[in-house]
Amino acid sequence: MGEFDLVIGVVLVGIFLNTYLYGLVTYQFIVYYNTKFNDRLWIKGVVGVLFFLDTIHSGVAVYAAYNMCVTNYMNPASLAFVSWEIPFTACATSLAAFVTQGFLGHRVLVLTKSIPLVSLIAVLSFLGLFFGFYAGIYSGMLDAVAKFGPLGPFVTCWLSFQTSADLVITASLAIALSRARTGFRRTDTIINRIIRGAVQTGLFVSVFALGDLFSFMLHRNTNLYAMFAYPIGRIYTNTLLDTLNARTSLKALSNATEDVSVSAFRMQPTSTAISSVHVAKDVISDFSDTQVADAKFVRDDSSV
Repeated sequence: MGEFDLVIGVVLVGIFLNTYLYGLVTYQFIVYYNTKFNDRLWIKGVVGVLFFLDTIHSGVAVYAAYNMCVTNYMNPASLAFVSWEIPFTACATSLAAFVTQGFLGHRVLVLTKSIPLVSLIAVLSFLGLFFGFYAGIYSGMLDAVAKFGPLGPFVTCWLSFQTSADLVITASLAIALSRARTGFRRTDTIINRIIRGAVQTGLFVSVFALGDLFSFMLHRNTNLYAMFAYPIGRIYTNTLLDTLNARTSLKALSNATEDVSVSAFRMQPTSTAISSVHVAKDVISDFSDTQVADAKFVRDDSSV
């Protein structure tokens, strides 16, 4: 292993992965706006804010690579100091997590109607945001990597609260959707697909957050944590955009059968009544017309 593999090499790997994920974010962003979902303005605003934040952060990551490998080429002493890109990454990542968790927390509220559960998610998410900004700003104030010792508890709080919010959201969505199973094979297939997607994305971002935490705590003399830290924000945005864009494929799948109707994520009141279908009281009330499909599934009572 080379002298700088765990100092510069791992940072470059993280930036390469971040750039790849930003490409996926850009693709999903284009798909979202070209599909013309009838989403509320605040939903489109969330998507726009996250894409803007991802664009800025990805540009900062590329600049960090340039600064490290070109500007400070043959100047290894610069690696001992904290450049502004590191505090910015912590703040940008925690903000992306907070916005995404807020959106998914709203979905949990609509599906479960549980104020205590959503309050728990909100508290965990806010604490993750607070400690993320605190850790980022504090790291810039410390200036030298050798002084990162006192930063440990704040990074632990940041990533622990952030990961806890992700896991609570994932578990809540999985349980709520599993209870919506109707007994119809194709209906349950759609529900299982949504559950699998929620679990996969929740675990994926949790793995990166925990990798960031353990790398920072156990390998202080390396930059291994950066390999996990840079891509986390893109994973959150991909999660949200994939959730929104998946409604098209779910709608197509639901149309393939006559015994299932998908009550969509409605961003505005629907103008189309679905005959012979009893819509459960806990169907999502914030989602739009029958063009979108991704939330609560109801069984056709007249067919029983």
